[in-house]
Amino acid sequence: MSLFFIVALPFLGALLPGLMNSAGRSATAGVTFTVTLAAFVGLLTNLPAVLAGNVVMARVDWMPLLGLNFSLMLDGLGFFFALLILGIGLLIIAYARHYLSRDDNMGQFFTYLLLFQGAMVGIVMSDNILLLLVFWELTSLSSFLLIGYWKHLPEGRQGARMALTVTGMGGLAMIGGMLILGQMVGSYDLSVILQNRELIQADPLYVPALVLILLGAFTKSAQFPFHFWLPHAMAAPTPVSAYLHSATMVKAGIFLMARMWPVLSGTPEWFMIVTTAGLITMVLGAVIALFKHDLKALLAFSTVSHLGLITMLLGTGSAFGAMAAVFHILNHATFKAALFMSAGIIDHEAHTRDIRRLGGLRRLMPITFVIASLAALSMAGIPLLNGFLSKEMMLEEAYHTVLFGSPLLVPVLATVGSLFSAAYCFRLIGHVFFGPVRDDYPAKPHDPNTGLWLPPALLVVLVVAIGVAPFLAEPFVKLVTASVLGDAAAVPTAYFKIWHGLVPALYMSLIAIAGGLLMLALFKPALFVWDKAPRPEAKVIFEAIVEAVAKLARAVIHATHNGAFSRYAAIALVVMVAVGYHAWSTGTVGPDTRTVQYAPPVFIAAWLMLATATAGLVILHRNRLLSLILIGIVGLMVSIGFVFFSAPDLAMTQFTVEVVTIILLLLALNFLPKTTPVESTVLRRVRDTGVAVLGGLATFGLSFHYLLRDAVSTPISEFHLANSYKGGGGTNVVNVILVDFRGFDTYGEIIVLGIAALLIYAMTETLLDGPVRARLLNRKPDQARSGNKHPMMMVVLTRVIMPVVLMVGFYIFLRGHNEPGGGFIAGLIVSIGVVMQYMASGFGWASARLRYPYHGVIGAGVLIAGLTGIGSWFFGKPFLTSDFTYVRIPPFEKFELATASLFDLGVFLAVVGAVMLSLESFSRLARLAGYHDSDEPMDIDPLRDDTIAAGHAAAEKKGV
Repeated sequence: MSLFFIVALPFLGALLPGLMNSAGRSATAGVTFTVTLAAFVGLLTNLPAVLAGNVVMARVDWMPLLGLNFSLMLDGLGFFFALLILGIGLLIIAYARHYLSRDDNMGQFFTYLLLFQGAMVGIVMSDNILLLLVFWELTSLSSFLLIGYWKHLPEGRQGARMALTVTGMGGLAMIGGMLILGQMVGSYDLSVILQNRELIQADPLYVPALVLILLGAFTKSAQFPFHFWLPHAMAAPTPVSAYLHSATMVKAGIFLMARMWPVLSGTPEWFMIVTTAGLITMVLGAVIALFKHDLKALLAFSTVSHLGLITMLLGTGSAFGAMAAVFHILNHATFKAALFMSAGIIDHEAHTRDIRRLGGLRRLMPITFVIASLAALSMAGIPLLNGFLSKEMMLEEAYHTVLFGSPLLVPVLATVGSLFSAAYCFRLIGHVFFGPVRDDYPAKPHDPNTGLWLPPALLVVLVVAIGVAPFLAEPFVKLVTASVLGDAAAVPTAYFKIWHGLVPALYMSLIAIAGGLLMLALFKPALFVWDKAPRPEAKVIFEAIVEAVAKLARAVIHATHNGAFSRYAAIALVVMVAVGYHAWSTGTVGPDTRTVQYAPPVFIAAWLMLATATAGLVILHRNRLLSLILIGIVGLMVSIGFVFFSAPDLAMTQFTVEVVTIILLLLALNFLPKTTPVESTVLRRVRDTGVAVLGGLATFGLSFHYLLRDAVSTPISEFHLANSYKGGGGTNVVNVILVDFRGFDTYGEIIVLGIAALLIYAMTETLLDGPVRARLLNRKPDQARSGNKHPMMMVVLTRVIMPVVLMVGFYIFLRGHNEPGGGFIAGLIVSIGVVMQYMASGFGWASARLRYPYHGVIGAGVLIAGLTGIGSWFFGKPFLTSDFTYVRIPPFEKFELATASLFDLGVFLAVVGAVMLSLESFSRLARLAGYHDSDEPMDIDPLRDDTIAAGHAAAEKKGV
């Protein structure tokens, strides 16, 4: 099966549980199980290639210029982790079907689970580090949903936020490290990066990249000092905890370290950071786990400890350590998933996870006792179980590891960690299942139905099978180790067996087991000392840090983000001027290559008009109507400037935009006071004047400098001029840029334009439905209103002009690819024509003749533009790549057909729809109570004998 399909199946399948929710719990779980099973079977179809030592590849170029390609890779390591994710996922789904109560939304749960599953499969199969980062962040988001699934529990919401905060911050650091790594090698493909060990380790940025990547791995896999989030994630439902702790999220960081092992390991920095963090985490997690009374808390800290064990093994940098790490990943997944599911069974049946309220369950729950005991003994490292084998390998590697110059530090700490690990496993068995049967259980414990105990039982079968016959797992573990090492020849020849003789690891293991039994016997006094001993609480520290950061953020926001635009503009302008001055004063300024040209009096006069209007706007800005007029003058002068500089497209756009915006702003001013109140002090106005003058002078100086000198580099306009016709099929460079070279920008702009119009509509809807509606309807004009609101001369003139406007708009639209024009300008021209109809005959008459809603016109425009871009994909071209050809239809001459015209049609419709929807929204606000807008095109019509004009005059006298 294609790797793409294996990765996509969980994401596509996530749509199904919600749809099947109404069909019942079994149907919902069944469809989820089927989707995961299909992905699992698809994975197994690639097993022969993986066993043969081949690497299965699949690739689709996504954003090749950015180095982001949808490339997947399946080698031994990726297959191993995908097998755990999907295989244990099947057991978790079956278990969750019987674990969740009828009050739980099973469709929502399995949707989150499949999203998380797909993200994890994507991580382990990614061949592109940027793609891996995308899936990495998806695991953080989907795990947030899973951990916080029980929204009614405060600890669930808190655990989800903590997990997202810690892993999210680590993910941000990891992004930086991965980008540095890609820049070192010149490629973001893992298959390329993994072949450049010497290049990466010789680079001066190796250490920063290593630290950033390890931050991502450590936060994900709960390594010290980021270990605290994982135990709080136990507030999730037990199926989630079992999945996260055994095969998925916390193993993502382990996978990352194993995947990057060939290029990052083997240096003193890797050894010191990874080995030290793993060793501390291993011991600390084991010690804390022993004194936890909540079964899931004990298992959560045991997961932290064993993740530290695996991290330490990867940190040693030896081939044997890597093989031991791979073996323990397999063993830990089996016994830890079984243990979490067993804890869920106990909680489900006894209604408590508190070890102090349990005991004697071996008689009441014999099946659960056998499953949990075998899994716990494996975790303790007891012979004939799989955990013993990988623990022996760990102790063997620790015995030969020298840290900080001490040959004893690692062996001693590894033994201590194993001792406490054995102790909490013995406590789990002894305090939960042994002892007398109690009569104060919250509920009468008993073994559950098959659906709950069968999934962990299957895992325990693997625990025993591998422990008794380790040769069954040896070939596969060595295959995976070869992928980790990047060289099959480097895999250790040591074979897996139960008895290795009287070696140091055996003595260390015996010490750990005996010490664990002794610690269990001394548990009460040890617990007393633990409770009395002062120690930092990671959760309290984390919450204090979050609160301090939030307090600092609030202080900064209140000081800088107070809502005053003038302050934002002043800060930004001063910073830009300061940075520009620094560049100017420290850089090299070349000599002038051009001379100042003579300016005719007409140009000087035009410039003075522009400057006068601008200055007048600053001085008289409190008068809103006068400001609008001055803005129109500024826009008109800018249009004339575009004409002078031979930019007719820009001139036409500027002029039509001015007309449309002036009309819309006039409508908006109808609801605002005539003047703006004085809100700023004299001191602030002086400050703003100084900043504005400073910015203006800096802009003038920089512009004058560049006008007197040739461009430093070849301007991009030369590329556009050379390729406009050849690549876009048009001689109008401006239009070809808009619809082809920068078509994606244009597409985004029309979407933004449509959203702005829809927001205006939504705001007016809110006003008309709220308490403001009465004030709007009953407002009284402060001046006498005309008795002839729809003059006959204007109506006749707009009727005559309308066909001409449509013809001009159509002509401007068609010629836009080769002459000044295009869809944007044509849309504005047609909008002006339609606006004139509204102005002449009123909103009621015009809207009654509206055949298509403006919302639909906007949507049609965006849809047509988008489909035009998507059409390129069917011909193997990037999004919005245009094509053109020439056709001849008798009796017409040969003419051009370009796909860009369809895109331009979308722009045209979006512009018309946005302008008219904004006008319609303002017009609805302009209605008055008691005033009926005429259904006729004009108020006074010589051909009509009625009293419309008289009725309006009477209404005016009443002050309506």
